[in-house]
Amino acid sequence: MACPTGIEAWLVTRYADVREVLGDQERFSARSGQAGHVLLNQPPDAGVEEGDFNRMDSADHLRFRRVIAPAITTVKRTELFRPLVQRITDDLLDELAGETGPVDLHARFATPLTSSVIAELLDVPPGDRVLFRNAARALFDGHVEADELAAANVPLYAYLAELVARRVQEPGEDVISVMAARARAADQPLTQLELTKVAASLLAAGYDTTAGMITYGMLALLRDPDQLAILRDHPALAPNAAEELVRLLSTGNGLMRVATVDTELAGTRIAAGDYVVVAIQAADHDPDRFPEPERLDVTRTRAAHLGFGHGSHQCPGQHIARLELSTVLATLPRRIPSLRLAVPFEEIQFKKDTVVLGPVALPVAWDEVLPAG
Repeated sequence: MACPTGIEAWLVTRYADVREVLGDQERFSARSGQAGHVLLNQPPDAGVEEGDFNRMDSADHLRFRRVIAPAITTVKRTELFRPLVQRITDDLLDELAGETGPVDLHARFATPLTSSVIAELLDVPPGDRVLFRNAARALFDGHVEADELAAANVPLYAYLAELVARRVQEPGEDVISVMAARARAADQPLTQLELTKVAASLLAAGYDTTAGMITYGMLALLRDPDQLAILRDHPALAPNAAEELVRLLSTGNGLMRVATVDTELAGTRIAAGDYVVVAIQAADHDPDRFPEPERLDVTRTRAAHLGFGHGSHQCPGQHIARLELSTVLATLPRRIPSLRLAVPFEEIQFKKDTVVLGPVALPVAWDEVLPAG
């Protein structure tokens, strides 16, 4: 396939083949980055700079994962955040209690929820959060050129560098403090710049990708009242529903890899240096893996979807994303049982020229917001 940039790449769509590519760093390197970023503002042959852990392989990448994991990627650590996520969810719904709509659920609920959660986890004061919101918007905007993106990142990196330095000297219980402590104790300690880039990556990803998934997921449920009713009556199905929505909707644009050796995939010869784009959405709709893949089924038996990636480069924030999404799915249908679209589905606008897919806005209405508890 030829990309709009003129880059030629192999397109991989079957579940088994996508999983094979993502799971084999020896044959397929991550240094070319994410396919969506390549199409927008990150050339696949750009040099891997200090701290660009998402474009590193093997031992180089593992060095970063060992620092990130104790802070956010363990189940035990994630469970510590559950009361925080529930409180923010309920507080945002309480703010909507005096209204009946139309309200943009993306702007008034999904985005404030996810940005507040990641900011709380990093202990970023509310008044300072505009910095990473601006940087995240630039990162995911397909119309932003590379130099504009770099300019948007300058104030964010300056702020985070100061924050990291402060947490190194005066550690707390936040994610940056935990990573800083782990970074100092590692066999190959992370530099301050490397730690700053990790924090920036978590902030940007936490701002937009999970918010988009919440909004897109609620739209899917509002279009399928029977499934929404099942979830409202059985909130214990929320974790299951979260996995199903990630599988069904997969808001990312796919991942790019580059072959490191002459190899073969699904009977096709791929030369060293060839680019390979793995289509996560197609893989998660492979009928050989998921029966009736286009159907939303919150009771579907869980299977290993690829919405968070696969292999060593799986999304490091996936446990937080799952926690946020499952909390919303257990809480929102119960507290606003009359939730409905405020406009016909045909009027919903979807994002374009961005690496994070989903509705631009989600106008909804309701009769009443029930109290928490």
